Amino acid sequence: MPPPDRPPALRQNDRLRVLLLLSSLHGGGAERVAVHLHRRLDPARFDVRMGLLRAAGPYFGGVDRARLLVAGEGDRFDFDGSNSSHFAPMKLLRGAIAAPRAFREMIDEVRPHVVLSFLKGTNLIVWRALAGARPRPKWIAREGSNVLAVIRDEAPFPLAARTVAALTARAYRRADRVLAIADRLRRDIARDLRLDPRTVEAIHNPVDIAGVHEAAKAHVADRPNKRFVLAAGRLEYQKGFDLLLRAFAASGVAATHDLVILGQGSLAAELETLAAELGIASRVHWPGFQANPFAWMAACELFVLPSRWEGFGNVLAEAMAAGAPVLAADCDYGPGEIVTHGESGWLVAPDSAEALTAGLRRLLGDAALRDRLAAGARRESERFAIEPIVGRYAALLDEVAGR
Repeated sequence: MPPPDRPPALRQNDRLRVLLLLSSLHGGGAERVAVHLHRRLDPARFDVRMGLLRAAGPYFGGVDRARLLVAGEGDRFDFDGSNSSHFAPMKLLRGAIAAPRAFREMIDEVRPHVVLSFLKGTNLIVWRALAGARPRPKWIAREGSNVLAVIRDEAPFPLAARTVAALTARAYRRADRVLAIADRLRRDIARDLRLDPRTVEAIHNPVDIAGVHEAAKAHVADRPNKRFVLAAGRLEYQKGFDLLLRAFAASGVAATHDLVILGQGSLAAELETLAAELGIASRVHWPGFQANPFAWMAACELFVLPSRWEGFGNVLAEAMAAGAPVLAADCDYGPGEIVTHGESGWLVAPDSAEALTAGLRRLLGDAALRDRLAAGARRESERFAIEPIVGRYAALLDEVAGR
């Protein structure tokens, strides 16, 4: 008999029960990856369920409701928003007590062989949910961002940041595997959280290349009449859209191009005010979240990722697959592993409006360079094709489960 805290051994032909756990399916790389796994892991080998704290988000329509568990409705488990908003007293209370209980009920119902959770906040909740579970499933904690940067951004004061970092390190040491989404992130998580490097792996985010190519053919009804530069992401400090607005104004390209920023977030009003202060409000468009950003990517003259930090930068790889030339801040982490500078994109120093200004002038002033980068981007994006990456997830699940 195996010890009571370990699940029974799997035979080669058993279907592996996998439970994917997230807060919601609001737009982001982690949520999109979870939906890909939910839909694409081989059903002959894997019985994949998904558990959410809240039935919300633009990717909610892409999951099989028969294999979905949801804890609550309304805003009871509303953990979306800026990083700093998570330190509100009621959010902390629900995160510490109610949310672990909800996940524990899902785990007891599904009795998974492996739990795969996404993002730091959810990982902390799952850590508490698994405490004392008998039998305890194997647990993979997937980390999709620059952990220490997120903690610094969300914590209201240094003591809180140190406390959250210590809790995160303690939780991740209890995971059977910590999964990063960039190679440098894998290395730095192990170092910064003092984890055993043998327990930390990296798998890049997948891109549905064929799906991007098909969706990119769609007509964009409300695109600007002028040539335009495109950016996309949550309207939060991390994504650096304030830097992009300043660079767009300083570069002078507003004379010939508009700027389109897709996404929504807590800084929407602040960013619109900044655009007005810079005198470019009439040149900046805010279409909000777009279910099909790929048609915008295919139509733009240049795609820009101005992020201060990333975990991977999925939108950058997707823009490359859509055939856009790309300009990216070489932040931690992701862009330097996605783009080969001068061949499949253009990298500039991070957290610098001046560097973005120079990049905009360089690329928008050289059509031949843009064409060359776009061709290289399409080729480079094939490294992130969804089929082999889902295969790597399947192999990891098998290995962690002991199959």
